[in-house]
Amino acid sequence: MDAKDLRNVALLGHSGSGKTSLGEAALFITKATTRMGSVTDGNTFSDYEPEEVKRGGSIQTTLLSITGDNAKINFLDTPGYDDFLGEVVSALRVVEGAVIVVAAPTGVDVGTERAWNMCESAQLPRMFVINKMDRENADFSRNVSDIQATFGRQCIPFQVPLGDAQEFKGVVSIVNPPADIPAEVADQVAAARERLIEAAAESDDELADRYLSGEELSAEEVISGVRAAVLAGELVPILATSSAPKAMGIDEFLETTRSFLPSPVDGKPSELFKGSEPSEYHTDPARPLAAFVFKTSADPFVGKLSVFRVYQGTIKSNSEIWNSNREQSERIGQLYLPKGKNQENVAEITAGDIGAIGKLSATVTGDTLCTRDNSVTFPRIKQPVGYFRMAVTPASKDDLDKMSSALNRIVEEDPTLRFSRDPGTSESLITGLGDAQIEVAMDKIKRKFGADLRVKMPKVPYRETITKITKSEYRHKKQSGGHGQFGHVLIRLEPQDRDQGFVFSTEVTGGKIPKEYIPSVEKGVIKALDQGSLAGFPLVDLKAILYDGSFHDVDSSGMSFEIASIAALKQGVGDASPVLLEPVVKLSVTVPDAYTGEVISDLNGKRGRILGMNPDNGVTLIEAEVPLAEVQRYAQDLRSVSQGRGTYSLEFDHYDQVPANLEPKVIEEAKRAKAEEAA
Repeated sequence: MDAKDLRNVALLGHSGSGKTSLGEAALFITKATTRMGSVTDGNTFSDYEPEEVKRGGSIQTTLLSITGDNAKINFLDTPGYDDFLGEVVSALRVVEGAVIVVAAPTGVDVGTERAWNMCESAQLPRMFVINKMDRENADFSRNVSDIQATFGRQCIPFQVPLGDAQEFKGVVSIVNPPADIPAEVADQVAAARERLIEAAAESDDELADRYLSGEELSAEEVISGVRAAVLAGELVPILATSSAPKAMGIDEFLETTRSFLPSPVDGKPSELFKGSEPSEYHTDPARPLAAFVFKTSADPFVGKLSVFRVYQGTIKSNSEIWNSNREQSERIGQLYLPKGKNQENVAEITAGDIGAIGKLSATVTGDTLCTRDNSVTFPRIKQPVGYFRMAVTPASKDDLDKMSSALNRIVEEDPTLRFSRDPGTSESLITGLGDAQIEVAMDKIKRKFGADLRVKMPKVPYRETITKITKSEYRHKKQSGGHGQFGHVLIRLEPQDRDQGFVFSTEVTGGKIPKEYIPSVEKGVIKALDQGSLAGFPLVDLKAILYDGSFHDVDSSGMSFEIASIAALKQGVGDASPVLLEPVVKLSVTVPDAYTGEVISDLNGKRGRILGMNPDNGVTLIEAEVPLAEVQRYAQDLRSVSQGRGTYSLEFDHYDQVPANLEPKVIEEAKRAKAEEAA
């Protein structure tokens, strides 16, 4: 397929807007499938993973290839739910155009706004499809007004619908009006056609002069001007469809995609580097290979499946290529064209097209595939960073053996997930964009890798410290035949400033404790720091000074002094007015101005301290310090108070004392958790 006849297009939009159904109808209309599945029945072409069927929505990007009229469209059907935003980011990286799907009954939604903003950032030409036009409360004019009010007057209808809701029976093109326009829409078509001609003229100075002087533009000139304006992002078409089950307006939707969205030859070029120097590629199958892996999935049948876009050159089955990021060669076996849950074997994938390879040993998402003698790299995908953490535990001993490998493999499949270990609580953690993403990851791990893993809220890594100077003495003496045990220490404990850590020193003089036993005293004190006296949390920010003691010529040993110092420290801490400390995070929240009040009110309720507010172009950045214990579920809380329009980041900042009124509750919960673990 010649690259100029290819279209790579992302299907974007709010969850439930009908992206998958639109793709399903397009496959059916072009006879790529023999039946039209539905999301409700769980039998669509693109939502084939069991987790998607269970949830009734997309959780991953799926390639839908549609051929006909000597052209091919690669639609990337993306999820609409926030937790799977990484899939959308990856898809947008390898397309030249986008379709933003809007559900006619509900109109512009938060997902519509996000899709538009992402297209703006990527400078992608786009069009709107008002889908579900046959549903109750569907109103094309209302949706057009809504779109124009939100995104601007450059969004204009390319069609007029014949009826709304149950009366919807098709569309009339404004770009290529039929000879016999139905009387009921004749005036609408004429007015819309005039607006379209005006927009076409605005894209070209020569056309503008002729239009303004009253000269009539030819149909070809109008189409050419409109296409130039769409490619430049100065015009955004609005179409109408009813995807399932009637599939009305689908032929026209495909025709508009082919005619007005850019091919790989017309699209905005991707960045490419040769070493550290910027380089260029040409969408030419005969040149040296430059391809980019934008998705990795664990397929039960072909193992690891790497989905890639070829920018230059050709990849052939049963060949060898160079991974420039890993600096190693990879053996290419059979190439595939992913088709839902199946793969079609292909001999080669040429410049501009998308395909897949199974079982690459080192390649991961974001890697560049090329030739060794023409090594180039595309920049990696800048994935959204999630801060929602859950602790992971195995359901059984068998699952423990599989846990680490399974978590590493799921992170390879979804780069927005991170697997780590919390040194403060010794828990294994999985971090992502939200609870739905992590729940799906656990389901996939069980199905694909056979590991049954459970998740729960992570423990908060509380600490304990002392608030006053105290002295403690302990004499360890034990006689049991033969050599006994003797160690005698006097230790002074002093509080340190916050985050100063632990310091050990000695003031012992005159050989009261021989020098060789001092390290054992320090070792014992450090061991005793593991468990404080309030709730067994580690002790921090204190100084222990060994200032006196005594020894026995025969019975003293390093072990005796270690035991004595452990007991002395525990006893001294109990007398030093110990308190609990909690981690405090720096939280940065970005929300539209309209939600600032709700967010601040919510943070105040979470014991947050607002550090600053910076309004900028309709959004406000709120910076606050909040105890970690209050924001463990902040992904859900922010979604709720901002109607899904807020984003946040957090990082550990410092430890602070737990308020006295909350301390007993934390201590009680910690003791109960320890008792449950022991049982």
